[in-house]
Amino acid sequence: MGEFDLIQRYFADQIQSANGVELGIGDDCALLNIPPGECLAVSTDTLVSGVHFFPDVEPFSLGYKSLAVNLSDLAAMGATPRWVSLALTLPEANETWLADFAKGFFTVADKHGVSLIGGDTTKGPLSITISVKGTVPPSLAIRRSGAKPGDFIYVSGTLGEAALAVQQRLHQLPLEQSSIQQFRKKLEFPTPRCELGMALRGIATSGLDLSDGLSGDLKHILKASKVSASVELTNLPISAELKQQVTQSQALQLALGGGDDYELCFTANAADHEKVMQIAQDLNIPVTQIGVIQQGEPQIHWLQQGKTVSLAIEGWEHF
Repeated sequence: MGEFDLIQRYFADQIQSANGVELGIGDDCALLNIPPGECLAVSTDTLVSGVHFFPDVEPFSLGYKSLAVNLSDLAAMGATPRWVSLALTLPEANETWLADFAKGFFTVADKHGVSLIGGDTTKGPLSITISVKGTVPPSLAIRRSGAKPGDFIYVSGTLGEAALAVQQRLHQLPLEQSSIQQFRKKLEFPTPRCELGMALRGIATSGLDLSDGLSGDLKHILKASKVSASVELTNLPISAELKQQVTQSQALQLALGGGDDYELCFTANAADHEKVMQIAQDLNIPVTQIGVIQQGEPQIHWLQQGKTVSLAIEGWEHF
């Protein structure tokens, strides 16, 4: 099967022109209509076999996750998801693999109203490059640089379960089969918090998505906003299921440095706390206040029941 047959069969045939697409797949460029008064939010990520996902991962879950983790970047800035470009590098044109990958990919695309507008296919070691595009009024985009002293720090969902799934695969931790499946679901089928991000427009003062662990990712907000933070470790949203599997120190390591959570970490004025909690309730998304922004050098002060403790946990870095 040739490149253009591959594109037509598994991707182009599933596209319907909508969502502001003037011209989609089939020409040298896509033509997009951006809503008046909004700007384009763009994020691009590459997922490489053996680095971002295990080589034997099921193609459906890989297609699902590859788009979901990119939409998480749009969610972090409060952008409305609209379009996506997909570049696939494949060792071979395996039709069964492609059909399942496309099914997972479009499961996420359809759920969030995202249109595939183009991309590329190449032969080589398996890797996936995705560029997502969304729109947001420029004055309402949630940036990393807006946190102010006194703001509350929040995270959505729970932390550490996807990281435990990674550790189970790497080191064959002795977990019950039911627990393994639960944690792998968090790893392979992350939930992009797009609805939460859009609902936080005008309320969140800063934000990002947690891809490399809270410890490292929160520091990006602190550096961009030129502030410090205190975080209460007992407030971290760590599930009871995870706590049952590991020690307390291991749970903290997974929650703070494990990565692959794809939850939102954001700040908001303390006066807006009830608004944040009401949004979380309306969307049925768990949101937890874990700390407070403070004046000072960009660093995190870890607290255990109000008392300062020393932790040496860093987030994931490629180099």
